[in-house]
Amino acid sequence: MIGRVLVSCAMAAALAVPALGQAAPGLSQTEADAPAMPAILGPRGRAELENRILAERLDTLIPQIMRAEGIDLWLLMAREYFEEPVVATMLDAENMHARRRTILIFFDPGNGKPVERLTVSRYGLGGLFAPAWDPDKQPDQWQAVAELIAARNPAKIAINSSDLYQFADGMTLSQYDKFMSALPPALHERAVSGENLAIRWLETRTPAEMELYPTVVRIAHSVIGEAFSRKVITPGVTTAEQVQWWYRDRLMALGLTPWFHPSVAIQRQGVKGMLEGDTVIQPGDLLWTDFGITYLRLNTDTQHLAYVLKPGETEAPAGLRAGLAGSNRVQDFLTRAFKVGISGNDALAQARADSIAAGLDPSIYSHPIGHHGHGAGPSIGFWDNQKADPRGSGPIRANTAWSIELTSYAAVPEWGGQRVDFRTEEDAFFDGTKVRYIDGRQTAITLIPSD
Repeated sequence: MIGRVLVSCAMAAALAVPALGQAAPGLSQTEADAPAMPAILGPRGRAELENRILAERLDTLIPQIMRAEGIDLWLLMAREYFEEPVVATMLDAENMHARRRTILIFFDPGNGKPVERLTVSRYGLGGLFAPAWDPDKQPDQWQAVAELIAARNPAKIAINSSDLYQFADGMTLSQYDKFMSALPPALHERAVSGENLAIRWLETRTPAEMELYPTVVRIAHSVIGEAFSRKVITPGVTTAEQVQWWYRDRLMALGLTPWFHPSVAIQRQGVKGMLEGDTVIQPGDLLWTDFGITYLRLNTDTQHLAYVLKPGETEAPAGLRAGLAGSNRVQDFLTRAFKVGISGNDALAQARADSIAAGLDPSIYSHPIGHHGHGAGPSIGFWDNQKADPRGSGPIRANTAWSIELTSYAAVPEWGGQRVDFRTEEDAFFDGTKVRYIDGRQTAITLIPSD
């Protein structure tokens, strides 16, 4: 109970915004116009909050997923500067990397007893795992692991090995060979893939994380709002590349990091495709950006559109506005297709069929998000493959976060029937019943005055 109170206090601080009395953002279908920047925690405040949420995840989520998957022992291994994806999310905020070789063991003794959390390594991990190795008594680390496992006699020993999912393939060949050489032969056949454990650990969002996520996405929306304004863009002067690097400078000033280099491109009447780099932004251009940050161990991924008004214009041409509305409709078809247990491939097929029946020209390439920008879990299409894919074969589960990423193509009458790409991407949460946007979605093209 004390731990939960501390988590709530830390979250209250994280969710604070500069304006006194202003409500913190929450799950919403409507995106705020040019939202104010929420307060951003310093390193110590972030560390305290990250550690408390991690402790809560370990306490509650690990027993759930191990019992759901019928695994009684899960072995994870990482080496310094070569952390596998799952272990990297289990390190406390002060232990930024594995030390030498870090081995983690989860063991479920059954009968309602708590899951043991052990570390077979020279250094502790913030009190989250109990030390289980004395090098003075057993100098061989892998032999110590083998003895610990043999004493517990598990029916299944999960190790992270997967050909399909990079998130579940953390056990390297050299470490696997050493482990199996130390493990008693009678236990060899009990080793199984921990693929589902790894995916479920990474993809599941807890209530505490979902209290934080709207603020994280609001920060990203606020930065995009600045980027797509006269504060940053002077039509006829500013280039697409300059806006990209403005993002990087802005994040550095805020003490935040991008998880990928921001993209900015231009669609222009009479010009095919996207213009990038040193192309100067001009009145009448349709701008596109793709931008994502990492904050409090959560990632965002957003694509927005903006239009640079020509002198005398007060809104974007009707054809451009209709194009974004078409992509919003594809979003609706996709989010309605979400159901617990169906595959990403099934959601893709349903959303595409509904969109095409409505006269739209869609391309859907959505993905989970959370600890990673392109997160663990089933994909829903790829920009270069709109058919079923092995990476989309896994089930959609409740309490997962998603980047609803897609586009629809439409001819714009004001541009002589030119085919325009209306890309959009917004972060959302699936609670098992419905999909809600974490901080709204763009339904109106941002306008940038030219004078």
